[in-house]
Amino acid sequence: MSIVHTIAALCTRERVLIAAARSGGSDMTDTADKVQALLDVSRALAAAGIAHAVVGGVAVGIRSQVPRATLDTDLAVPSTTARPLLLETLTAAGFALRGEFAHSVKFRYRSGEPEQIVADAAFDVMVAHAETVLVGDTAIPVVVTVDPIAMKERAGVDPARRPSKALRDRADVALLRGDVGDPDEGW
Repeated sequence: MSIVHTIAALCTRERVLIAAARSGGSDMTDTADKVQALLDVSRALAAAGIAHAVVGGVAVGIRSQVPRATLDTDLAVPSTTARPLLLETLTAAGFALRGEFAHSVKFRYRSGEPEQIVADAAFDVMVAHAETVLVGDTAIPVVVTVDPIAMKERAGVDPARRPSKALRDRADVALLRGDVGDPDEGW
């Protein structure tokens, strides 16, 4: 099983737990498919000629080789990417537009998986020198390890960041630098 599949399984487990906590039961109607959503968004962007790279929690899991739950998948595209092209490309590929913001667009995959596409100049260099990782037979560009370390270090000390998110950022930095916990202590 690849690290991406392990991350997806962990995320599914987290979704079930969240759904159970919210509804008081264990039923979950959202059967999101993180791996297929990642493959489809990457293939659609590549087919449209849009450079991109996986960033965020999925990138942390891939680069650290320590699976970590994250409810959405974050990808970055160059800040010069035409917003209409991005919207057209992903809606044609079956992604539903969920929100537009100054530097990002949120989509939902047909199975419910949330995808966030970031178009911010801070990510341009990261996208330009991302390296591919094979997921099945598909090469997916993922930011190199030093980039999420720098990004998470900045976010981890941002006074405007929610304390729980800042703590997660600092833990991600530790993972990326090689901290591997005892499998019996949980995450």
